[in-house]
Amino acid sequence: MKTGRQHKILEIIRQEPVKTQQDLALALKNCGFEVTQATISRDIKELGLVKTQRGNNLFCYTLPGEYTLVHSVERFKRIFQDSVIGLDRSENLIVIKTHPGGAQGVASAIDQAGWNEIIGTVGGDDTILVVVKPKTAANIVLKRFMDLNGG
Repeated sequence: MKTGRQHKILEIIRQEPVKTQQDLALALKNCGFEVTQATISRDIKELGLVKTQRGNNLFCYTLPGEYTLVHSVERFKRIFQDSVIGLDRSENLIVIKTHPGGAQGVASAIDQAGWNEIIGTVGGDDTILVVVKPKTAANIVLKRFMDLNGG
């Protein structure tokens, strides 16, 4: 049942824009699957779905890499400003806090930006860990993030 449901989730997100977990639950219900919000949340995590931008301010669930998230600096800046609520740094690590559900989209945008100093990101639900190398570049990267976030 779980495998069939998850295959149906992938089919749904490829066929139509799914903006929220509630939208996904309704689409699954229309296909004969009765699910709880907790089940949807687990499936999203297990499938590795992320919210990415499709058009003007429309963020939908996708598989990582299926849609190019960052097409321009302005779009990257807008994603950052819409989602990020806090930044902090320790040594070569930067922690970015987002609104709930925003971390994976921002982490994907950071990865796609291709900044040489960033060797990787880990995005949870509302927190992103950014690994910077060399350690001395962390302040520079933090400053860039602050500039993206409006100061």
